[in-house]
Amino acid sequence: MKPTVLIERQDSVAIVTLHNPEKMNALTLSMWQDLRDVMSELSSDLNLRCVVLRGAGEQAFAAGADVGEFPNVRANADQARRYADVTNAAMRAVAECPHPMIAMIHGVCVGGGLEIAALCDLRICGQSSRFGAPVGKLGLVMSYDEMAGLVALAGRSTTLEILLEGRILDAADAYVKHLVTRVVADDQVQSETLATARRICAGAPLVARWHRQAARQLEAGQAPTAEQIDNSYFCYDSEDFQIGLGAFIEKARPQFKGK
Repeated sequence: MKPTVLIERQDSVAIVTLHNPEKMNALTLSMWQDLRDVMSELSSDLNLRCVVLRGAGEQAFAAGADVGEFPNVRANADQARRYADVTNAAMRAVAECPHPMIAMIHGVCVGGGLEIAALCDLRICGQSSRFGAPVGKLGLVMSYDEMAGLVALAGRSTTLEILLEGRILDAADAYVKHLVTRVVADDQVQSETLATARRICAGAPLVARWHRQAARQLEAGQAPTAEQIDNSYFCYDSEDFQIGLGAFIEKARPQFKGK
């Protein structure tokens, strides 16, 4: 199978797989395009309650960009601008997806892989996972759009540590530096991620989507407008609020409808 991005649906969870296992899921230009298209498709599916993003196999989430194709697609400034148009569109599609997103991280997560994972809401990795972005060793910059998610996630100091030193961080170091949310045994990464997705799906989906959007806005330092604050009370008029309130009073499990 050629390098691509796959979708598997498990009830209200979509599992998106970066599929290039022969190269540790290194991202080709066509894979960036596929990721943009897949995320755009999932964003419009309001039956979903969670998206899990992973790499094929258990060796890598993604080993960055496929440097082997650079002589053909990223060999000069003009090509690099066109390449960035594609990668930036893909990252925007991940960032702007309304559904909660979890990165399921096996093994290596570097370069573009780390940039994508940083845009997810939760990142669950194994004890042997490794993180970094040694672009300086290639003589390349991490662009503004690429760096934005990493700075928002881990801060200026950690981002510069990663970029200036070019060293690879282990899972424990990545956790301390807020690059990952949770570290589990390697053989528990999939089960823990899917269990987390199920817990998210058990909550009210309208509320989950609102929280994701609001957190991104606050993270960017954008104060809510008076209209947005007023609209934040929408949940009290939703059917899901009545379902949740009734279930709480009756000590039952709510069955939310997303309405």
